[in-house]
Amino acid sequence: MEIVSCRNVAVGFLILLCILLVAVREPPTHAQRDTPAIVPLTVEQVVQNLEQRTQERTQALQHFEGIRVYRLQYHGVLGDRDANMVVKINYQSPITKDFTVISQSGSKFISDRIFKQLLESEQEALRLENQKPTILNTENYTFALVGTEQTSEGVRYVLSVLPRSKNKFLYRGRVWVDAKDFAVVRIEAEPAKSPSFWIKKTVIEQTYAKVNSFWLPACSRTETEVRFSGHAVLSIEYKDYEIIKADPLPAEGEAQAPIDLEVATLGVSGRYLPRGCSFSGRN
Repeated sequence: MEIVSCRNVAVGFLILLCILLVAVREPPTHAQRDTPAIVPLTVEQVVQNLEQRTQERTQALQHFEGIRVYRLQYHGVLGDRDANMVVKINYQSPITKDFTVISQSGSKFISDRIFKQLLESEQEALRLENQKPTILNTENYTFALVGTEQTSEGVRYVLSVLPRSKNKFLYRGRVWVDAKDFAVVRIEAEPAKSPSFWIKKTVIEQTYAKVNSFWLPACSRTETEVRFSGHAVLSIEYKDYEIIKADPLPAEGEAQAPIDLEVATLGVSGRYLPRGCSFSGRN
């Protein structure tokens, strides 16, 4: 039997790490609105509100800019390597994301082979035809209500999510949904199916923070163990947002068109952040 070189396994693993992060990509935004006192809902009601409100918010945010700081630390058969890259993002609805690299340091291999692959994969994943199979909705997942949590920012519904198929781009875990805005504000998950025999374990965390009246990505962290060849942690800090154009949100209760856009996949609640991130860019 042919023996796969450790270097090739490690390189392939790092690229798979990028694909995993893109697969659980964030929606363009979640927006905050004032609502009356929280009334306990069923899981069906929570998910229905989540889907409807996400469509409204996704349509409302037309254009924003921001800064991302990518960091990857790898320890394994390739030795110890790390790299940082700072990128400016320009998003325009519905499917345009332009990236401009501002600076990079550390391993040239990681910058050229991993970070750039991640940016290219994200642009491809933004296409509407690539979104449907991985949307967080009742077509792709089953939901159960675990309970509620009271935080300094308000009440969160805690849902468990299980994929309906063993698609490697789906995940299983828990999501936290804001009880006023019905936005996913935090996620802890792992892939529904490992994308490779060489991926032993992957843990994904992502959070959001409020920028003006919108919830935008704050921090993500993906930690992966690879059989026989290493361990890597990829983190992304999102900061310095500028909302350039946003349409008014519909009045609460106003009739909506059928839901057919991307539903929130990752989110965050106020002060909770994955390890290794800060609130340096929070407005």
